[in-house]
Amino acid sequence: MKSKKSGKPPGPKAKAWIKRDHLVISKSVTRAYPLVVASAKGCRITDVDGFDYLDFTSGIAVTSTGHCHPKVVKAICDQAKKLIHMSGTDFYYSSEVALAEVLSSLAPGGMKKKVFFTNSGTESVEAAMKLTRYATGRPYYLAFSGAFHGRTMGALSLTASKALQKKGFAPLIPGVVHAPYPNPYRPPEGVSAEQCVDFTLDWIENQAFKNYLPGEEVAAIFVEAIQGEGGYIVPPKDFLKRLTQLAKSYGILLVIDEVQSGMGRTGKMFASEHVNAVPDVMTLAKGIASGLPLGAIVAKNNIMDSWESGSHANTFGGNPIACEAALATIELLQGGLIQNAEKMGNLFFKRLGEMQKTHRLIGDVRGMGLMVGVELVKDRETKEKAIKERDQIIQNCFEKGVLLLGCGENSVRFMPPLTVTQKEVEEGLEVFEAVLTQVEKKGR
Repeated sequence: MKSKKSGKPPGPKAKAWIKRDHLVISKSVTRAYPLVVASAKGCRITDVDGFDYLDFTSGIAVTSTGHCHPKVVKAICDQAKKLIHMSGTDFYYSSEVALAEVLSSLAPGGMKKKVFFTNSGTESVEAAMKLTRYATGRPYYLAFSGAFHGRTMGALSLTASKALQKKGFAPLIPGVVHAPYPNPYRPPEGVSAEQCVDFTLDWIENQAFKNYLPGEEVAAIFVEAIQGEGGYIVPPKDFLKRLTQLAKSYGILLVIDEVQSGMGRTGKMFASEHVNAVPDVMTLAKGIASGLPLGAIVAKNNIMDSWESGSHANTFGGNPIACEAALATIELLQGGLIQNAEKMGNLFFKRLGEMQKTHRLIGDVRGMGLMVGVELVKDRETKEKAIKERDQIIQNCFEKGVLLLGCGENSVRFMPPLTVTQKEVEEGLEVFEAVLTQVEKKGR
């Protein structure tokens, strides 16, 4: 990808802002590369020095309708002129009700549902933890290895993707057990890809429920429809349905985390729809409002009605501007962007599948729609993880004008806005393949 700007990023203005950042911003945040954004439109980003980039990150799967979509911008501006804030915790306003009606009708399952609004994915998970414990009167939770549900104390207790995220914060919320997530590319030793769901469900019943926590005292199972931070891992098609049946047999509520996989990203509104899985509770955020902070949990009526007034609330959840942005976002998703996610996703898989045949570092290509992961390995037989190579590829792509992020230890994730065009997909993948070739040659 060629930029109007010559030279190599970061430029002097970016370096100056980064220096100022280091003086005032918490060291706890992570930065993949020295990008200082000045403006963005659609799939394109311009930094403070005038370097142009093709964005295959969507602000971590958030700007689902592209950066600054005119319809979303108009909805934001129109609402800002009328009402910025009045807290849906204590008062009523139309945009919050209208969005709740839309989300409850879109959520999987024909039963009636209700919505609680939050400000983020981690807050949605926290709300779901409280709701399921309140509704069942049970103390325990089951989650999965490799999971990422957020960084606040409850959500962090469910998270199991990086030890660093938990370092220094113990003790966390007690009563959480993690089961192995079925990963067809890396099944447990002695287990085939076809057997990994059997292994997981057997482990839950015959290990977790017998040795670690009684099944009849588990409030909820939290599971990502597709693991995000864990490596863009797509479980076998029967996993969620069989997990639903297992949960039901013990009276356990199933919480499906669609924070990253939801809102059209996989070619359907929610990833769980691909396998006809119906959660008791669903958590949402990220792509719901095209960049404004908003999250939600959608739960069956009998569950959401179990807690009483004052049991849980917040100040900013369901902010009227964010709700209007979400309504505009959903209209755009239903107006063709979900179909485009499926179409452009197929193009990604076709091109990356072709690369896999000729590039030794590509071990696996997986995902759905525009949630695409490429796992890099040093050797396809041993599947030794190519961790340094992955990091180098992401850095080199940045320098050549394509923004990517990693997931898991050794995977690259492609999550462009759902507005991405065929030309942009091909342009970005051309850079990715050139960098991949360069890194492979260097490693010989």
